[in-house]
Amino acid sequence: MKIIFRSTFIFLIFFIFFIAYLSLVGIKTERFNDQVKNKLNTINKYLDIELNEISIKLNPIKLKIQAKTLGSRIISNNQVLEIESIKSDISLISLLKDQFIIQKLVISTKSIEIKNLVSFSKNFYNSPKFSILEKLVKTKGFLIANLKIEFDKNGNVKDNYSAKGYVNNTQLNFLDDFEIDKLNFVFNIEKKEFKLEDIKFSLNEIDFVSKKIDIKKNDEEYFVKGVLNNSIVELSSRNLKLLNLFSNLELSKIRFRSSNKFSFNLGKSLKIKKKYLQSDLQFEEIRLPNDFNLKDIFPEINDEILIKNNDVKIKLEKNNWEIDGDGKILLQKNEDRISYKIMTKDQLIRFNGSVEIGKNPFIINLLNFQKNQNAKTKISFKGLKDLKDRWSLEYIKLVESENKIIAKNINLNNDLKIRHLDFIQADYLDGQGQKNILNLSRDKKIYTLSGDIFNADRLIENILMSDEEKILSNDNFELILNINKVRLDNEFNLKNLSGNLKFKNQKVFEANLTGHFSSQKKIKFTIKTTDNESITTFFIDYAKPIVKRYKFIKGFDGGVLDFYSTKKGDISNSTLKIYDFNLKELPTLTKLLTLASLQGIADILSGEGIRFDEFEMNFQKQNKLMTIKEVYAIGPAISILMDGYVEKDKLISLRGTLVPATTINKVIGSIPLVGKILVGKKTGEGVFGVSFKIKGPPKKLETTVNPIKTLTPRFITRTLEKIKKN
Repeated sequence: MKIIFRSTFIFLIFFIFFIAYLSLVGIKTERFNDQVKNKLNTINKYLDIELNEISIKLNPIKLKIQAKTLGSRIISNNQVLEIESIKSDISLISLLKDQFIIQKLVISTKSIEIKNLVSFSKNFYNSPKFSILEKLVKTKGFLIANLKIEFDKNGNVKDNYSAKGYVNNTQLNFLDDFEIDKLNFVFNIEKKEFKLEDIKFSLNEIDFVSKKIDIKKNDEEYFVKGVLNNSIVELSSRNLKLLNLFSNLELSKIRFRSSNKFSFNLGKSLKIKKKYLQSDLQFEEIRLPNDFNLKDIFPEINDEILIKNNDVKIKLEKNNWEIDGDGKILLQKNEDRISYKIMTKDQLIRFNGSVEIGKNPFIINLLNFQKNQNAKTKISFKGLKDLKDRWSLEYIKLVESENKIIAKNINLNNDLKIRHLDFIQADYLDGQGQKNILNLSRDKKIYTLSGDIFNADRLIENILMSDEEKILSNDNFELILNINKVRLDNEFNLKNLSGNLKFKNQKVFEANLTGHFSSQKKIKFTIKTTDNESITTFFIDYAKPIVKRYKFIKGFDGGVLDFYSTKKGDISNSTLKIYDFNLKELPTLTKLLTLASLQGIADILSGEGIRFDEFEMNFQKQNKLMTIKEVYAIGPAISILMDGYVEKDKLISLRGTLVPATTINKVIGSIPLVGKILVGKKTGEGVFGVSFKIKGPPKKLETTVNPIKTLTPRFITRTLEKIKKN
């Protein structure tokens, strides 16, 4: 018994010592090398491994053997991955039953070059994704990872495998335009879930950070969700060039920060679906050149537009965008404020917003509206853009102190020209301090413009001084006018201006307007178009409010104006007549008289003025060329006959004859019969006069004069025609 007891005790001591040794120190063996190799082959048949001796330790509590080897190498088609360690759990029960032994593999890598890892994976994963990824990876970024793989009792890999580790200093290039640099992140990968944390990278030199990005696999798609932020950054010239390529804007500077939440589904073909984005952007500064033709509206507009301190919120859900912004804009000398909201849904773009204009000028030439420099002007708007790129405004409203202008349902074409609008209401003081109260309404293709008072002073000047027909609408329509009082200038007002204008192809083809002055004098304007020929007539009992707008004529008084014109295609032939008027100052005529040594008449012209009985001008106009067939003016003191041409903004060329009522002409006129034929009955028609030429650019005209000349037969014939008519 003692021997048995001692033997048993010694065995127990030895067994305990052996178990303790196996548990604490362990042993080294190569027995399990083949099993580890075989298990890696079950994962992928192209994998091979070089193993050193395996150290094993016993876990008596879990009845497992823990195996570990250091410095192994995994090989695939001559591509090698250096392994720090491989650990495995081996079931004692499976070992005793001679069944599958390895339950779990834990593989820890050394620092592996990302480019080598991608090439290694490409060898045994037959997927184009790795070929694409291989081309994207440009630098020697590194990865360190721990992989855990568990096997069931039949030796199959379980679904609960995982990989943890981090990526350091990797660079990716996309189409040579997008470059991801300094990519660092921690990853935790399981079968259907990928978690990326502590992400830092630089996209085209813009630094971004993200606390977390989650990727989950659902059937054949991946669901990606995460956050992405960047601190204040100024875009480089390279990024600005790329942004301009996509936005068609020539941005010169952008400085901003952003905070973004996003999610999307990634399909098999890398197609992005079910997109969601929520971004908060703070634009400290955006600079872009001013390519907008807005000088007529903002007279002090800068060559560069500066947007400052704009807070912009962007939301994308599926394919629908929502952009909400507010901030400052420097369009002219002083800062203004803008706010806006843009929404896209089913390819429709809806928008609304407002602009607050502070100490900057703002002009609407058509209405002669000028902003009060000391008041705030708020312009608000709401509208949409449809599938055919047509724009429409539900309303646009201007409010400034007591001034209010509102327009509703404005429909624009692709060129942003007004096709039609439904309503305008205007109650405002214009730039001349005059009150305007107007209403415009539409019934199908008929517009009605009515109101109590309208200051047409600036409108008349714009029409007379412009060669272009500025018709706002592309549609054919009729405009009916009924305005109680129309102010022409400080001296003349019209009462009850009424009639209609019919437009076709952006031109007036029929018109009939009448109005009355306080003295029952009248104004009448008509246009009739037949067989592609347009006939225009204009008659006004007071020529002064029209003629005085031509700056080279000063001191015009009196006069009745009668205008007649026919137009075919782009060629018009016109006759302008003015009766019974005085001229007090005409610089060109004064210069002619002075050069011709007719200083007495020149003094009269620049002093008391010269009276004319009749002025008649026949001319033809085509595009910017006006051909003056004849200008004939006759009066008691002087008569003029002239022709030539005017090429707008380029050249003026005029020549003619000027006949003063001098003593010698009076003597000839007193000769019986001959005098009446040559001179006529009216003072100022004579045989002797001066010829002249005026030629040169508009601002550098040169005048030449021949002081003594016998009148040409043409002048005499023209004078006799006038005498006969009288």
